[in-house]
Amino acid sequence: MSDANGTGGHVPVMLDRVLELLAPALGGERPVVVDANLGLGGHSEALLAAHPALHLIGIDRDPFAIDFSTRRLAPYAERTTLVHASSDQLAEVVATTGAALGRTTVDGVLFDLGVSSPQLDEAERGFAYSYDAPLDMRMDTEQELTAEKVVNTYSAGELTRILRDYGEERFAPRVAGLIVKERAKEAITSTKRLAEIVRQAIPAATRRTGGNPAKRTFQALRIEVNAELTALEAALPAALDALTLGGRVVVLSYHSLEDRLTKQVLTARTRDTSPPGLPVPLPAHQPRFRLVTRGAELPGEEELARNPRAASARLRAAERIRVDDHD
Repeated sequence: MSDANGTGGHVPVMLDRVLELLAPALGGERPVVVDANLGLGGHSEALLAAHPALHLIGIDRDPFAIDFSTRRLAPYAERTTLVHASSDQLAEVVATTGAALGRTTVDGVLFDLGVSSPQLDEAERGFAYSYDAPLDMRMDTEQELTAEKVVNTYSAGELTRILRDYGEERFAPRVAGLIVKERAKEAITSTKRLAEIVRQAIPAATRRTGGNPAKRTFQALRIEVNAELTALEAALPAALDALTLGGRVVVLSYHSLEDRLTKQVLTARTRDTSPPGLPVPLPAHQPRFRLVTRGAELPGEEELARNPRAASARLRAAERIRVDDHD
């Protein structure tokens, strides 16, 4: 979702490729697509415009995104259902909305993960180390857990784990240790102060390369506050389960942790699990999905020139090729 900026001249990340990958699944009479990370609604708007019979279910945990997309998608209001929810509630959203549409399955699901432009660009949201702002980082502004609470209440061990696992921070123990030391003097409440603490914790030789040293810490805190990987762990299998025969899922991720998790889930669902050595594959062990992309696809040079925030995007897609009675 790292660009999703339909208001500033940017098109959504890898839009043409997303439309191309979903199109084969949307040729039926009344196709249904779930946009599991609605953002500013750029992908959704393009899908609705391209497929006049399409009904779109949009999910987002950010109330701003729901409000903005409600206005943006107003011309398609009769064909849209927007829901304020986290993507890990996808199964129940599909069950509820699908019942109203007379459907138990959907034809496509799009995940555009990460942070949307308004979240990055509005200083008061506290996502960016480039602005001085309150330590917030909540995608859902109605939830209780904030980055300030994490930074000031988690133990050194918990902070180290988060920074190492979610930020892939080499110096996680040093950063966590200095955070604990500094918060004992005074609570850490601003992005500027946290970024300075991180800078002090990183060795000078390392600070000279690789961009802002606070980047990995801010990513780790954002993932923890919003339970992003936990949500994806639940939402992606639910999306695959919800697909009808020929239905497709497309995932846009923006850091290696998301992409690795996506790869693991899709690989598991596209693998033949028959015991080795059998002369004939067992039907029950045949894969129900096939990969539509070879590895992770990257944005092209033209898109990168137009939208630098797309630089970290990785795209994967899969299609349901089999339905069993117990599915």
